[in-house]
Amino acid sequence: MSKYIYGIDFGTTNSAISIIDSSSNEIIKTYSESSLIFFPQLKNSRSPLIHFVGEQAIEKYIENKMKGRFMKSIKRVLPRSGFKETRVYNKKLKAEDLVCIILKHLKEKADAFIGEDVRKAVLGRPVVFDENPEKDQLAQDRLEKAAKLAGFEEIAFQMEPIAAAFTYERIISKDEMVLVADMGGGTSDFTLMKLSPSKLKKTNRKEDIIGQGGIYIGGDNFDSSIMWNKGTYHFGRGLTYKDFDTTVEVPRSFYLNICSWEKMNFFDSIKLQNALDKFYYLTGEAPRFKNLVRLVRNNLGYSIFQKIEKAKIGLSENDSVNFKFAHSGIDFDEAISIEEFSTEIVNDDVNKIRLYLLDFLQRSKVSPLEIDTVFMTGGTSMVKPIRNFMIELFGENTVKSRDNFNSVANGLAYSHVLFF
Repeated sequence: MSKYIYGIDFGTTNSAISIIDSSSNEIIKTYSESSLIFFPQLKNSRSPLIHFVGEQAIEKYIENKMKGRFMKSIKRVLPRSGFKETRVYNKKLKAEDLVCIILKHLKEKADAFIGEDVRKAVLGRPVVFDENPEKDQLAQDRLEKAAKLAGFEEIAFQMEPIAAAFTYERIISKDEMVLVADMGGGTSDFTLMKLSPSKLKKTNRKEDIIGQGGIYIGGDNFDSSIMWNKGTYHFGRGLTYKDFDTTVEVPRSFYLNICSWEKMNFFDSIKLQNALDKFYYLTGEAPRFKNLVRLVRNNLGYSIFQKIEKAKIGLSENDSVNFKFAHSGIDFDEAISIEEFSTEIVNDDVNKIRLYLLDFLQRSKVSPLEIDTVFMTGGTSMVKPIRNFMIELFGENTVKSRDNFNSVANGLAYSHVLFF
C-alpha cells in the first residue's frame, strides 16, 4: 500500500495538487496549474481529439493563432443541471470529462515525481457549489466522477476553507479562534474554527468547527462587472435599430453572454452566428457591433478576459489602471480608477459578500471582536475592496494571509488523517 496521498484543490482559476507522505505527515511537493484547457482544431473529422492544460494551453492557443476551443472557469459548470455536454469537434464531452482532463494532468505530474500510481486523494469542494441543494450535490457527484475517470479509487471530500484552516494551524503557537475566508474565482467561503497547535494529529475536529457558509460570488463576478461597465459599450451595447416604426435596442442577451466566461466557452453556435449577421445588418453595419462579430468569430474571449484580469490585479497595487484591448480591428482603451472600481463596478458584489459574512457571524453567535485571526486565502482575497472591508471589520493586525494559491491543497493533504 502506498504511503502517499494527494490533496487536490480543483479551482475555478487555478488548481493545485499536494503530495503528502502519510508515514511522516509531511508534504513533499505541491504542483499548481491554471485551470485551462485548449483543444486545437482538427485536421479532419477523423483526427483524434488532443488537448493541452494550464500554461501549455496558453502557449498552444497563441501558437495556433487562437484557432480552436479554449476553456476557462470549468468549475462553474459543475452545478449547472442544464449543462449536459458540449461538442468539441468530433467528440461530446460532459462536465466530468472536462474536469477529468485537469485532474489527470495534475495526477500525472505528481505520479511522475514519486514514481507511483497513487489512487488515494482528498478533494476540496467549496462550502457551496450552488445555493440549490440538488445542484450542489450534482456538482460534487460530477467532481467525484471526474476523479474516478482520472484514476483515483479512494476519494474523500473536505471543505476548502477547513483545509486552509489546517494549513494555518501548523504555524500558530497558541489557541486561536480563526475565521478562514477562502475567496476564489467562483465562490467566497467562510469557516469559523477553534485551532490549536496541540490538535494537529487529532482525527475528529467536528467540535472545533463553529460554523461554515459561503456565497456564490467570486473573482469571476468582478471580471464580469468590469466587462459590463467598461467593455460592452465597445461591442455595441445600447445600439438601436428600426423595427417598422419602433426603435428597438439590440438584445442585452448578447452582452450578458460576453460578460461571462462560463457562457463564452460555449458561445459559438451556428444560430448565434446567424443572429450576429442579422443584427449587424439591422444596426446599419455599426462599427461597434462589428467589434462584437469580430470578438466571437475570432475566438477572442480568452484574450479580452486576460486583459480584464490584468486590470483587476493591477488595482490591488495601483490607484488606476488602463483596460486596453487591441486585436483584429477592435481597439479601445478605458481608464479605471480604484475609486470607480470600488464604488461602482464591484460595489454590489462586495457588499453582498460583506452582508453575507455579517449574517454568518450573527448566526454563529460570534462577534468580530472575538476572532483572533482572519486567515484569507484564494486569489480574490487580494482584491483591494475585499481586503479593505475585512480590515475595517476585524482590524489590520487580525487579517493575515499565506500562500494564497497553495494553502488549500496543502490543507487537503493534511486532512488525510480524518478520512484514511
